[in-house]
Amino acid sequence: MTDGVTERLAQLEEAVRRASEALVKLRDENGTLRREVDRLQEERRQSIAQIDAILKDIAKLDLG
Repeated sequence: MTDGVTERLAQLEEAVRRASEALVKLRDENGTLRREVDRLQEERRQSIAQIDAILKDIAKLDLG
């Protein structure tokens, strides 16, 4: 009986270890993805600012 309990406890400990490792990996990946999203959002803001400046310059031209 105790052998079964001991074996099951060892399995559970291994499962907890694997889950902990997976959580660490996911946290790292999440941090990387958040930084990438921040970078892309800043790039988007800069692109929009450039487009707005171009549109304002075009609007200043008297094309009529």
